[in-house]
Amino acid sequence: MKFSTILAVAAVAFAMVTTGCRYDKVGGEGDDAALNGAGVSDLGSDVDDVDVAGQSGSLDAIAEGGRFEDLYTRCTDVSFAPVYFGFDSTVVPQGELGKIDAVAQHLTDNGNRVVVVEGNCDDRGSNEYNLVLGENRAIIIRNYLVQSGIGADRIQTRSYGEERPVAEGQGEEFWSQNRRGDFVIFQK
Repeated sequence: MKFSTILAVAAVAFAMVTTGCRYDKVGGEGDDAALNGAGVSDLGSDVDDVDVAGQSGSLDAIAEGGRFEDLYTRCTDVSFAPVYFGFDSTVVPQGELGKIDAVAQHLTDNGNRVVVVEGNCDDRGSNEYNLVLGENRAIIIRNYLVQSGIGADRIQTRSYGEERPVAEGQGEEFWSQNRRGDFVIFQK
């Protein structure tokens, strides 16, 4: 993703967070539950105090000289289960927190490794809306990792919106698999 695209996505995300905007396309991800300022920082009952203001790992790292994908070697010896989200939601369900904890533990045990958190959406809603929603999902996971003691400089975020589905088809059985946050580990 180009730096200008990331800046545009970040600007739209900031506008959505501060104004409570939502996407109103019939059948879109924003149809039933708006992505609003309160929802962006809501990780569930255990971690309600996450501050997302000014914490885009992608922008900071790129501005300082690079994306992990360009700087480091991708680790193939480890993989982590995706974190799944509800429809049009940035709330990490309580049952999914253990998946993030596993990544935090791995990064704690392996100080020479970093992670890219990839936010994904199902194909409902506009591409622009889903890019912002995917970025907000990745940021929520990133912030939880930071709260778990992982240095912010070891985490970057990416949004792929609806562009990288793992399940092709229409209906909740497919959509639910595509509303996720993925982890890609790199070694310095």
